Amino acid sequence: MEWTDRQQRIVEIVKDSGSITGEKIAAKLDLTRATLRPDLTILTMFGVLEARPRVGYSYRENTRPSPIMERLLQLRVCSYKSMPVTILESASIYEATVAMFTQNVGSLTVVGLDRLLVGMISRKDIMKASLGKIDLQQVPVGVIMTRMPNIYMTTPDEPVYSAAKKLVQHQVDSLPVVEGYVDENGDECYEVVGRFTKTNVTKLFVEIAEARL
Repeated sequence: MEWTDRQQRIVEIVKDSGSITGEKIAAKLDLTRATLRPDLTILTMFGVLEARPRVGYSYRENTRPSPIMERLLQLRVCSYKSMPVTILESASIYEATVAMFTQNVGSLTVVGLDRLLVGMISRKDIMKASLGKIDLQQVPVGVIMTRMPNIYMTTPDEPVYSAAKKLVQHQVDSLPVVEGYVDENGDECYEVVGRFTKTNVTKLFVEIAEARL
């Protein structure tokens, strides 16, 4: 497993301290406890750190992933993805707003006429547009969306752990699940086949927990 720079720093701090609370680790890194929570969870699930109530975190010499983490590394996105919720790049911002509320999603995958991925639009994008002096029924989604290649994606065969990590690291609600190919012009194209969301991750953890009861 390849750790981020911050996760490596956390391991070094715990090694040097013997045992240390999450609050003290956060203070050493000049970060909040909430910011470190995902990193501490990952390191604990992988068995690098051991968490004990009222004591804190300690380093484990013989690291082995927890049973839950071992299970997560075996699972693939294709088994837990949801149906894609897409909108055409030419659709209006108003239409995108209606689609979000009727589909009860926090973001939409934007596609071109060829149904290939071109961008993403979120509730935050729509809120910013609503505060401006533009006609939401006339301005197309393509004006305010986040465009390729600045889109975080996943693939059907990616481990759910890796996809979930992208959600946390990039602070996004969902990832388009794509199948990529190179067209006759040598350009990379991505066909949208699903979406992987924080809700998918939550349902997965509930499923794993119930299976162990």
